[in-house]
Amino acid sequence: MKQQLEQLVLAALNNLPGGLLPEAPSPAAIVVERTRDTQHGDFATNVALRLAKAARRKPRELAEAIVAALPVNPLVARTEVAGAGFINFFLTTNAYAQELATVHELGERYGRSNLGQGQRVMLEYVSANPTGPLHVGHGRQAAYGATLANLLGAVGFDVAREYYINDAGRQMDILAVSTWLRYLEICGEELPFPANGYRGDYVRPLAQKLHTKLGEKLRRPATAVLANLPVDAPEGDKEAYIDALMKRARELIGADGFREVLELSLAEMLTGIQADLAEFGVVFDRWYSERALSDSGAIDRALARLEAQGRLYRQEGALWFRATEFGDEKDRVVVRENGQKTYFASDIAYHLEKRELGFERLIDVLGADHHGYIARVRAGLIAMGEPGDCLEVNLIQFVSLFRGGEKIAMGKREAQFVTLRQLREEVGNDACRFFYLMRSHDQPLDFDLELAKSRTNENPVYYIQYAHARVASVMKQLAARELSFDRAEGLTSTELLVGSQEQAVLNSLARYPEALEQSAVNRAPHTLVHYLRELANALHTYYNAEQFIVGDAKLRNARLALVLGVQQVLRNGLTLLGVSAPESM
Repeated sequence: MKQQLEQLVLAALNNLPGGLLPEAPSPAAIVVERTRDTQHGDFATNVALRLAKAARRKPRELAEAIVAALPVNPLVARTEVAGAGFINFFLTTNAYAQELATVHELGERYGRSNLGQGQRVMLEYVSANPTGPLHVGHGRQAAYGATLANLLGAVGFDVAREYYINDAGRQMDILAVSTWLRYLEICGEELPFPANGYRGDYVRPLAQKLHTKLGEKLRRPATAVLANLPVDAPEGDKEAYIDALMKRARELIGADGFREVLELSLAEMLTGIQADLAEFGVVFDRWYSERALSDSGAIDRALARLEAQGRLYRQEGALWFRATEFGDEKDRVVVRENGQKTYFASDIAYHLEKRELGFERLIDVLGADHHGYIARVRAGLIAMGEPGDCLEVNLIQFVSLFRGGEKIAMGKREAQFVTLRQLREEVGNDACRFFYLMRSHDQPLDFDLELAKSRTNENPVYYIQYAHARVASVMKQLAARELSFDRAEGLTSTELLVGSQEQAVLNSLARYPEALEQSAVNRAPHTLVHYLRELANALHTYYNAEQFIVGDAKLRNARLALVLGVQQVLRNGLTLLGVSAPESM
């Protein structure tokens, strides 16, 4: 409905007398919004105020010319110019009923559009280090990223979903040495576990797998492992200790042995992550390895491009990128003095490769602690000749779990965390997906476990699913009474839907395409969540006020057409959120 009015305004602008506008208007300049007060119509646009300067006309004068040029449309009862030049649209009483017919005609396609015009988008999300299982914070990133991909696809963007595997660098080495130490324990060696190692119970199955595969091939005496190591925390430096321990492991089992431990640990952790996400309904088009990025020469190519543009310099043996010239707070090291390339070098090479693959927009979904990441990666892209605004980063704020009003303590390195799998097993996939999306991603989320498990109207996901199931129950009752639904009669009898609840449902139903578009454009899945809750509320209010299966066949079919339309839109929206739409509760 909103889109139809915007097309009407565009047609009117194209129909204006020659010379009134210096050039053809851009569709992007035309924005039609619902009015806050129905006394000012159903919809309004400020397009005359936007274009008045270019037209060299007073906004109100231009607005009157636009109204005069509007094509006749059965949706619009009348238009008026208000205030400084706003154009208000008053719709016909039948306009919302016509939208109901569109819901039935399009079914699961209702609300979808070509807003994105096929623009290619690379959406990267989750990308958790494979050094531990996914926790509840990763779950929020997964739910947000997967839903955003669905929303963008629904409004016409060509979306590719990607997981970037951080399988290179020091954190993977720490996982490998942690696995090896647990393996030595299985072999019977007694060693203190490093303060900076991965202490979670999930490391023990990795060690058991290693032992099953290799027996005691990599066993070395505890005395040899611990000889002359620096003091660990709390008395010593935990970073220096873990570095020395990793060096010792390589000396004792060799580079090949250490690599074997690392590869097994990585493969097992990655398998678990992939399984968790698949069971959560989160799928990717590509799992991209950071090590593959290095092996392919992509990092060297990116650095060569920066070098050729004069954007690199050497200082104290390291190679630096002049990031401050492109808006970053400080210059960044790309190659350390020991010749090792930094994470930043990998990051800019990775994003350059996305652009080289033809993606016009790059969207990264990252944890809240990555706020400094945006400026430096954007600086790298600009320095390599790419537009800085092609990169968009959405930071996901932290999740706090509450049980019975008490907050659950979490900390990853200390293994005090709740895994995504544990959360899903307790509250179910639907509640997980929905609760993660109820609040804007840029706000912290308090996740109430007891509420998520409850089967009451206070639980928003239950409330919406129950609305969907209620309509299915009505249709079962219809069949039990040996009656049938005549869709054609119902859609031609909508003039009978004059009750206040019916008008409220019709009005709410027609807002779905707008809610979908706003959710996608603003990268705000919670907008769709709130809309579905409002639609479910309208349905429940209507259900409690009226009988649907009445003796008058025309009225019965009209009411059934209306509630089936609501059911369709609820199902469409829940599907985009990754939540099921049950037929019974």
